[in-house]
Amino acid sequence: MTLAVAPTGPVRLSVPGRTLVLVAGIPGAGKSTLLAGVTPRPGLAVLDSQRYRDVLARRLPPGTPYRCYRPLVHLLHRLAIVRAALLGAATVLVHLPATGAVLRTAVMVLAVVTGRAAHLVWFDVDPADALCGQSERGRLVRSGSFARHARRATRVARRLRSGERPPGWADVVVLGRSAARRGLILDTDTPVDEHK
Repeated sequence: MTLAVAPTGPVRLSVPGRTLVLVAGIPGAGKSTLLAGVTPRPGLAVLDSQRYRDVLARRLPPGTPYRCYRPLVHLLHRLAIVRAALLGAATVLVHLPATGAVLRTAVMVLAVVTGRAAHLVWFDVDPADALCGQSERGRLVRSGSFARHARRATRVARRLRSGERPPGWADVVVLGRSAARRGLILDTDTPVDEHK
């Protein structure tokens, strides 16, 4: 089921049992902002690559360009996702752009093989607005990389808006950038409420 969540109130997701929630979309769309508003609780793991970026930035010589340790950030983040899916909390909430089909499929397959339902939260955001989001957070993605993300994200958004349901996902929720600041509530035993 593909839902466009109404523009008021917090985003609510039904995530009963063992679940893996992928929060995806173009860089600057609002993924980190949405996850930053999630209330920590037992049984919930929130995985954002910013954690590893911050840790490495503190340990490396001052002024080390991010491009020099970006591959290590990505590796550590992906290893943490696999570990959490295998051994972690009942609900694993993952931040990844995942604009490419291969990475989205890999996350979905990881959920399935670790006995979890896969949920996709997709941010459908205009590239110009995403660039503004990057500027606000002070983290600009390289222009070439951003252009690739933008092209792929446009294709994904077009398919989702047409009602196409990606195979393997328990549900798909499509959000605009304004939803990022409304907060995210994870319900472990109630259905998704698209009117909240």
